[in-house]
Amino acid sequence: MNTTEAPLDRTALVEALRQALEPRDWALALWEMGAAAFGRVDAWSDLDLMCVAEDGREGDVLPLVAETLARLSPIDAQYELPAPTWHGHRQAFYRLRDASPYLLVDICALRRDSRDAERWFLTPERHGTVRVIFDKEGLVRPGSMDAAAWAERLQRRIETHRATFPMFQPLVEKELHRGNDLEALSFYHGSTLRPLVELLRIRYAPHRHDFHTRYAHYDLPPDVVARLRELYFVPDAAAIAERLPAAARWFAETLEAVDQAAAESDD
Repeated sequence: MNTTEAPLDRTALVEALRQALEPRDWALALWEMGAAAFGRVDAWSDLDLMCVAEDGREGDVLPLVAETLARLSPIDAQYELPAPTWHGHRQAFYRLRDASPYLLVDICALRRDSRDAERWFLTPERHGTVRVIFDKEGLVRPGSMDAAAWAERLQRRIETHRATFPMFQPLVEKELHRGNDLEALSFYHGSTLRPLVELLRIRYAPHRHDFHTRYAHYDLPPDVVARLRELYFVPDAAAIAERLPAAARWFAETLEAVDQAAAESDD
């Protein structure tokens, strides 16, 4: 569907969900994350929502959301993540026939007793400044990340890549020698470019070091993004073989820069 033809926009969806949830005594807070938290909402943004419920009532959130959305438009597709989810919350996705296909509704249902700034994605350094839709008890409070714990986490990731990056580059090379271009490309992305990107993020955007290429255009310097683009968009196996040494050199340079920055911070 063309986004200009979609009768349901983001404002209408948010307002309908607010009207459905806010009057319920067990629904305590609703807020918007994602693009809204970074001030980057555009025609292609989805709707990322978090809803806090009284303990034991979090199971009521998603059925009410689905019912509310179905009154606005037939639901084209929906999917609830199997429990337990990686973040510990219930989460579901809904696509509406009468809304832009890009305006996917992504909502998490949280228990009140699970409150933690990081678990609720309320650390601005990592997730931006959320847009509160309603908050009956002042639960939606941004929190700072544990700087010491985060520094330890980053150092562990640095040491992991220091040990594994040189070890795993032959995985790419051996598949190139075998003529297995699909496997070579897969290892190139997973064993060469992915650790390189994480190390670059540790250098330039440490609070989102594990976001891989997500938000890369916003978090990394333009010249770094341009350089990564040259490494990522390879036309064939010969190009992988050509760019592999350049990626390895860049990894080594970035590792040296990260080590130097750590040494200077310790002084």
